[in-house]
Amino acid sequence: MDKISDAALILEVPLVKKITLFETKWLYWYVHIFSFVPVFLLSFDKRVHYYKSWKKLFPAIIIIAIPFIVWDIIFTEWRVWGFNEAYHQEFTIFGLPLEEVLFFIIIPFSSLFIYECLQYYYPRDILASLDKIISYGIGGLLILIGFINWDLMYTSTTFLLTGGFMIFHYGYLKNTYRTKFYFSYLIVWIPFLLVDGVLTGGYSAEPIVIYHLEEFMNIRITSVPLEDSIYGLLLLMLNMSLYKEFVGGNEVR
Repeated sequence: MDKISDAALILEVPLVKKITLFETKWLYWYVHIFSFVPVFLLSFDKRVHYYKSWKKLFPAIIIIAIPFIVWDIIFTEWRVWGFNEAYHQEFTIFGLPLEEVLFFIIIPFSSLFIYECLQYYYPRDILASLDKIISYGIGGLLILIGFINWDLMYTSTTFLLTGGFMIFHYGYLKNTYRTKFYFSYLIVWIPFLLVDGVLTGGYSAEPIVIYHLEEFMNIRITSVPLEDSIYGLLLLMLNMSLYKEFVGGNEVR
């Protein structure tokens, strides 16, 4: 891949609202503190008891984190995306900021907490009757978009993998939690846009994560590339699926 100026990429990012406090090398850590601390404190709630899931949850999160970190390392090396040194600390692991590695632990931990809360406070599975439509319909659409945008590395990889996994999940596993997860992702998507908005430069002079303009569609929700929402869906659905495997929540068709 031809080298491209980071400054040229930064200019393409829409600004939602500049927050002066965010102009610091600790910004990525701010994101993690905001995401982790409230969930950690609420994990000991006497009704949800999220802390009781940690024994099975964290092994699942760590296992799923490994291929995503490898993916991250490869795409960083290929300059599909990169990281702005103005907003993260200097310590790196195979070219990734430590904060980026922690992303694959903290974000699933915090996001799946929302799923667990919904199971307690709103256990009704309102999307159950739409399972096939969502899994095959949206999964098939993602695969189609991935093939149409085959030349865009981030778009094609993310859409094809996510669509393929949704179809595989429906074809192989019974719906013991799938549509409940889909509903929870709709809820998670709201704070996700805020967190990812910080990462993608919606609230600072420059983004933390810099995307190569020739490798994604450049369709953004605020400052967040559309691909990030699909990437997040894949990350969390894989985490949920492995966690459910560990607790015996998966049933083969």
